[in-house]
Amino acid sequence: MRVELLFWEGCPSHPKALAELRSAMADAGLDPDMVILREVSTEAEAARERFVGSPTIRIDGVDIQPPGEEPFGLTCRVYHRRDGRISPTPDPADVRDALGATQTATATERSFG
Repeated sequence: MRVELLFWEGCPSHPKALAELRSAMADAGLDPDMVILREVSTEAEAARERFVGSPTIRIDGVDIQPPGEEPFGLTCRVYHRRDGRISPTPDPADVRDALGATQTATATERSFG
């Protein structure tokens, strides 16, 4: 499993997102130090990476909360929490669910692969 946190240095939310991601990984029995931190520092890189803002968490290349039609760029990302609130970081439940779904898919592939 490849877990990435993409961030833009100008956004103050990525340390909190990283802490919450590492906590969710530990809870799932995964090594929280395996998170790959990737700074996106130019608009060209944001376009190439399809980066819609900081922080962005991807598991095996898939955004944990698909951004829809959000434009690419160096900006702070806005997330919608399950309780309806707006947040600068993803809902911890979404992070846990994405990790769990990937673990299940990986286990299934190993069983039938």
